Amino acid sequence: MDRQLLRTVKQATKNHAGLMYHRLVGHIPHLLVVTLLVVVAPQLSTLTPEKVRALWNTAVNAPALAMACWAAALAAYTYASSRPQPVYLVDLAGYKPPVELEASRAKTIVHFSRCGRFSEQSMAFQKRMLERSGLGEATHFPMSLIRLPVDMCDRTAMEESHAVIFGVVDEVLRKTGVDAGDVGVLIFNSSLLSPTPSFTSLIVNRYKFRDDIVTHNLSGMGCSAGIIAIDLAKRLLQVHRNTYALVVSTENITLNAYMGNNRPMLVTNTLFRVGGAAILLTNRAGDRARSKYQLIHTVRTHRGAHDQSYGCVTQEEDEVGEVGVSLSKELMAVAGEALKTNITTLGPLILPMSEQLRFLATVVLKKVFRAQVKAYLPDFKLALEHFCIHAGGRGVLDELENSLKLSPWHMEPSRMTLYRFGNTSSSSLWYELAYCEAKRRIKKGDRVWQIAFGSGFKCNSAVWRALRTIDDAGESPWTQDVDVLPVDVPKVVPIDETSYQVPI
Repeated sequence: MDRQLLRTVKQATKNHAGLMYHRLVGHIPHLLVVTLLVVVAPQLSTLTPEKVRALWNTAVNAPALAMACWAAALAAYTYASSRPQPVYLVDLAGYKPPVELEASRAKTIVHFSRCGRFSEQSMAFQKRMLERSGLGEATHFPMSLIRLPVDMCDRTAMEESHAVIFGVVDEVLRKTGVDAGDVGVLIFNSSLLSPTPSFTSLIVNRYKFRDDIVTHNLSGMGCSAGIIAIDLAKRLLQVHRNTYALVVSTENITLNAYMGNNRPMLVTNTLFRVGGAAILLTNRAGDRARSKYQLIHTVRTHRGAHDQSYGCVTQEEDEVGEVGVSLSKELMAVAGEALKTNITTLGPLILPMSEQLRFLATVVLKKVFRAQVKAYLPDFKLALEHFCIHAGGRGVLDELENSLKLSPWHMEPSRMTLYRFGNTSSSSLWYELAYCEAKRRIKKGDRVWQIAFGSGFKCNSAVWRALRTIDDAGESPWTQDVDVLPVDVPKVVPIDETSYQVPI
């Protein structure tokens, strides 16, 4: 992938340099005319013998003056060409699974107990976790896990992924009216399922994308991979001019449900659910007027050099060979360190000077004067209007709400995404942004901060600016629920298993 990207960059740079040279050569006659208009024309009305001689000297030196103007134009063009290309988000689509895939918490527990693979202790633990998870009564499982016996195989895994991928890509292309042949970059991310041919090849085949499309298939990067994909798309759009980039983010649940009795691996059963999103980006200036957002910053933090961070989220086999994802007890501490590193980089890019000075003052007092002062956490609400925090679980959201001093209003998109759709991995950020749109919160000029965490351990951020007020979100995964949300979600919500009747 890296070699392909390097070749693409070299070739595009070579082509762009040649194009720039020919354009500048073609503008030399225009520069000469402009030179005459700028230098000579203003003096015609007040001609004197002395000015005539001065004009003659100017004419004699016209080639030198024209060359100077040409050099100035070259410098200006080079500067303009080297500036980052603006990246716009045209529209997005979130997957809304069909009603038959909905599962209440009681149905989930009853179904788990009928699978016959969990001990009583494991069932009690999963029930206790689900009661405290923040999930609601209509999250979604793939059909492979809802039916009995469960059918966890490659065929059913691909059926799940096909439904999600084709659903969101169909929707985003329909909403934007963009032809598949106009898409020049395709990036797909799914952490735990990476088949051959790749998912990008699957999408190219399905939609008959053009032969020279640049594709990247990301795997193993956890729940933060969606922002990684956006950052990669941003970089590619600096090289490939006047095109669209399609980003598809999802996770496969079928092959990654855990059917063993290792407690650290059981947590994911109570959190992860079906979901996915497609995002269409562009660098075409003509699409700015209809785009929703402009990408302002992306900041990526990778703490993989630290053993504790590297090992806190791992896919592994238990003692009897059952595969699952294990979450360590150090996860919250690791996430906090990753967030601290990330916002230290992001803060100077977005915070007002007053907040930066307060932060700097506490650092100087602590590091230089050894003063016993509490570290100052900047108020990010002064720089951002909306916060889309990865809905990884209730504990993560509680911790970030306290750390960043956010209000319940700021946390509402994340909490309602967790409640309605569960943890949909890398796509959860887009459900949250879609919630803000559905609630008509987004006003022109508003800034949105997306924060995601993932295995490795990574913390990634993206900051967007709204280009227009969004009064009508159109087709959205929240269409049927927006009028009844938000709802209050207590810390503990007991599960009554008798409320679900097993079909006969």
